[in-house]
Amino acid sequence: MDIGHRMKELRIQYGLTQQELADRAELTKGFISQLERNQNSPSIGTLLDIIQCLGTTPAEFFTNEEPEQIVFKQEDYFEKTDEEKHCCIEWVVPNAQKNQMEPVRLTLHAGGRSEVYQPHEGEDFGYVIKGNVRIHYAGQNQTVHAGESFYFKAGKKHYLENTGAKDAVIIWVTTPPNF
Repeated sequence: MDIGHRMKELRIQYGLTQQELADRAELTKGFISQLERNQNSPSIGTLLDIIQCLGTTPAEFFTNEEPEQIVFKQEDYFEKTDEEKHCCIEWVVPNAQKNQMEPVRLTLHAGGRSEVYQPHEGEDFGYVIKGNVRIHYAGQNQTVHAGESFYFKAGKKHYLENTGAKDAVIIWVTTPPNF
């Protein structure tokens, strides 16, 4: 493992200059520069101090795992169509069920609606990209138009409905994952 490269990578990731890292670790800027260029080797104690100043743990610092995927393209999406409800759900972040939030792109065709979600822990956020949707939440009905968003605690029964004549497209994010 290239310790100097890893130090520099984390320092830059956290927006620190060499001087700021040196100040935090009570070292000189020149010493940090030498470490990053592998021109010097730190003692184990000094390396552990630097790792702590970089806001990570030794286990995370020394891991060789490939970086997780952070950009998803159309070919990564998973789609499910519900003909009965006239809707289509696209999971725009694959395997999001393992995360703390789950974003989907929901297309509601004319007269379509989402599932009816029973009260649960968490929150829901949505942004209407195209069309209009009616939110049914705790006995209330509100219309959300393209360019508008919604947000609510998911502790009450809720669902979305397209009462318009054209498709409605929504980015809907739930915590915890619910779709």
